[in-house]
Amino acid sequence: MSEHEHTDVVVVGSGFGGAVSAYRLAEAGRRVCVLERGRAYPPGSFPRKPHEMRANFWDPAHGLHGLFNAWSFRGIEAIVSAGLGGGSLIYANVLIRKDERWFVADEPLRSGAERWPIDRATLDPHYDRVERMLGATPYPLSAPGFALPKTLAMRDAAARAGLDWTLPNLAVSFAVDGRPVIGEVLPDGDHPNLYGLPRRTCRLCGECDVGCNDGSKNTLDLTYLSAAVRAGAELRTRSDVRRIAPRAGGGFEVVYVEHREEDEGRAIPEVQRPHVTITCDRLVLAAGAIGTTSLLLRNRSAFPHLSAALGTRFCGNGDLLGLAIPTPGRAGGRDAYRVIDSSRGPVITSAVRVPDVVDGGAVRGHYVEDAGYPYFLDWIVETRAAPSAIGRLARFAYRRAAARLTGDPRSDLSAEFGELFGRARVSSASLPLLGMGRDVPDGVMRLRRGHLDVDWTIATSRAYFAGVRATMRALADALDADYHDNPTWRLKRVITVHPLGGAPMARHPDDGVVDAYGEVFHYPGLHVVDGAVMPGPVGPNPALTIAAFADRAADQVLAASGRPGRRERVA
Repeated sequence: MSEHEHTDVVVVGSGFGGAVSAYRLAEAGRRVCVLERGRAYPPGSFPRKPHEMRANFWDPAHGLHGLFNAWSFRGIEAIVSAGLGGGSLIYANVLIRKDERWFVADEPLRSGAERWPIDRATLDPHYDRVERMLGATPYPLSAPGFALPKTLAMRDAAARAGLDWTLPNLAVSFAVDGRPVIGEVLPDGDHPNLYGLPRRTCRLCGECDVGCNDGSKNTLDLTYLSAAVRAGAELRTRSDVRRIAPRAGGGFEVVYVEHREEDEGRAIPEVQRPHVTITCDRLVLAAGAIGTTSLLLRNRSAFPHLSAALGTRFCGNGDLLGLAIPTPGRAGGRDAYRVIDSSRGPVITSAVRVPDVVDGGAVRGHYVEDAGYPYFLDWIVETRAAPSAIGRLARFAYRRAAARLTGDPRSDLSAEFGELFGRARVSSASLPLLGMGRDVPDGVMRLRRGHLDVDWTIATSRAYFAGVRATMRALADALDADYHDNPTWRLKRVITVHPLGGAPMARHPDDGVVDAYGEVFHYPGLHVVDGAVMPGPVGPNPALTIAAFADRAADQVLAASGRPGRRERVA
């Protein structure tokens, strides 16, 4: 008879829901095992070179064990993370609370409507806890050396457009002993991170979304998961859950596949990978809206009483990417434009908020935030201007040939070489804009021939997206720039980094999969605590709301359960 391990709690996934749950339950003395499909990324380990980035995607069936998991569905693309710390490894650090009136509770449950069984007052104390743990602080714009052109440009544009501008809280370390300073070593204090590696304050390098090699981001592995390990939790990376089922005597059985380090770069059939079984009294699903919903759909036969609402309420949190590019002449002379330098600073530093119809607005509510990208992408961005670069090179070659023919004695060519770079207008003066807000959550997730499929369309959210694009266009106009949609919009597609829904919370199983604490209806001890539980868009960046929901759910678990026993082996 084979042996397998038993523990109090298994947490599937280590993102904002899983990391918070692991810490809170381990801190209270529960035996916690976290299963994360991806690998750990200590500071300094995030890929940067082209050959490294090529393999930095997640598809173990093809030997890829990287950070980014890209999905393509009808009408929408989604990008999520695979790694210890989940989405915190690649998010832009923004911590904004869901607007109080956006917790709509009285709309009928028809296609695209929302009904939240919780409200802002319910989550506020949990928002407080999470913000303290993640070191929430606004960007120190007024500190010496921290004045960023893009932040100032966004502030000025918002003022000219009559929009409400703010510096939201960020989960980034900018200061040592209360003094903002760039690139200085952070003291470990009494709570070193689980890697035992040094961290530095933000270098303003724009690399937040590709992994922070300085450890400046207060990611979940450096905060909640490090605290969970100190409290006794076990973290198992490269552990990809395949099957879950209730046990006859209570509790749950979990089967996961091990993605061994030595298998990277090799296509290994599923049957040849090690499969491990672990049982638990409580099972917490926190693999993200896509991961958790997919896992429940694939194991639905083991949970025959799951609500018919499984797979519903999907949305992309209204994500939309736009770009403001200055047009020569609008700001004055032929070559005049404002330098914005979007590659300097954290990816996001500021935001404008447009109110919803439920709080006095004229459109569905949304946020538009400044955006940035790593320094090294400036060179790629400038390839957009390749025709003019070819022209500059041709002029340089012509002048040099003419100089040789005429016997021109000048030998200092510094100015000529400088002119080869041109004005670099695209990279220096363009401002990417990130929109998000209350799109219509009417998408449906299902399995189609064994593959996850999402039925979602821009059409039902067209009025919402029109509002976001109008706000972006107003900001561009205020910057004497032209607004440009991203190329996918022309194909009637959007890209989301905030997929939500699939296992929505509700007051009754007819309306949702889980209750207001994330416990699955009809299956006590089975919990969902990630973005899948959201019955609609959060509006602003959803990370903080997901973490606060998980913190509240942990309170409920601890209040309802008894003391655990010791870890044991069972036959």
